[in-house]
Amino acid sequence: MRFTKLGHACVRLEQDGATLVIDPGGFSEHDAAVGAHAVAITHEHPDHFDMDRLRAAVKARPGLEIHTHSGIAAQLDELRDLGARVHEVAQGDSVRMAGFDVDVYGERHAVIHPDLPVVGNVGFRVSAPGGAVFHPGDALTVPEDPVDTLLLPVHAPWSKISEVIDYVRGVRPQRAIAVHDGLLSENGAGVYAKNFGVTLPDVDYARLLPGEEREL
Repeated sequence: MRFTKLGHACVRLEQDGATLVIDPGGFSEHDAAVGAHAVAITHEHPDHFDMDRLRAAVKARPGLEIHTHSGIAAQLDELRDLGARVHEVAQGDSVRMAGFDVDVYGERHAVIHPDLPVVGNVGFRVSAPGGAVFHPGDALTVPEDPVDTLLLPVHAPWSKISEVIDYVRGVRPQRAIAVHDGLLSENGAGVYAKNFGVTLPDVDYARLLPGEEREL
């Protein structure tokens, strides 16, 4: 499986000529989802869910499959009219997305502050011969099944680094790749990497720049 980090929380997974894009939001490239066979969306915040990017993807591939929870699916009538096939998913579902076997975990976004509403959030565990990859969206959901590569939300208004470290220890992946890093400066990213190196010595941690690829 080829993995490409796009902007912020958006990633592209490719295998056997099929492409799955997760969370093409407002901090990712404008064409982040163009060419995808399927798109998965964890939650409705604009850094993960952007209609302009989805619209461009559907126009490029009118039969585009979009997988997301019911709250977002209810907002996608315009894309259905353009030919998109929208599928609602929820905790416990197992589905096929662009040829990948995907398990769905989680229900709610992490709490930012008690005064702010908590929206729905689902995570996607994508299985491939090279091992399972998990994108949790904006939550510290620990899947019941093993995760080889954790797409780790390293920095967010709802988290602190001690929680992030304990989350990785709970998931126990072989490797962690940074996502949700669009608000970090290079200095901040270096501080996070140094702390992860000390506290997570058995995890292969990497932060890729937008457009960088890995074979998983």
